[in-house]
Amino acid sequence: MRTLAAAAVCLLLLGTTAALADDIQTDYNHSMDFSKYHTFMWIKQPKTDNPIMSQRIVDDVNAQLEAKGLRLVDSNADLGIAANTATREQHTLQTFYDGFPGWGWYRWGGYWGPATTIVETYEVGTLLVDVFDSQMKQVVWWGSATDVVSDKPEKNAKRLEESVAKMFKHFPSHNEERESN
Repeated sequence: MRTLAAAAVCLLLLGTTAALADDIQTDYNHSMDFSKYHTFMWIKQPKTDNPIMSQRIVDDVNAQLEAKGLRLVDSNADLGIAANTATREQHTLQTFYDGFPGWGWYRWGGYWGPATTIVETYEVGTLLVDVFDSQMKQVVWWGSATDVVSDKPEKNAKRLEESVAKMFKHFPSHNEERESN
């Protein structure tokens, strides 16, 4: 009887750990026609203590968006991608300046028109990915994965790849429509 109870407790703990280890959340603007998007570019790449991890994030996000039929470009993209990471609780300010030539992100100094600033708080090991419509300069898709970025590099690559794939699993895509045109 003790063995059965111990096994049940172990299964419960393993299930709870697995559920906590990979919390993926996404949301998107359901009124947007995602079939009009064909290209994307990075407007803010993730900053991590490990530059290899930053590149893995970019590569994994690129792979998922390309699998959805989007093409990576250097400029004039339909969508802009911004990613943030945190390995502990952290507060960041995201400021978007309207009127900046091109995308409108604050770079190189100077004031370029009205600004919107958002304070974001991240949990331990979180990856956040925002996808912006470049014409409207609004978020059209958002994804979050917790417990993805750890301080142990040997765990990061596989965990990140799996989490980003889950994050983009239901990204609105119209590959079938694009391929038939």
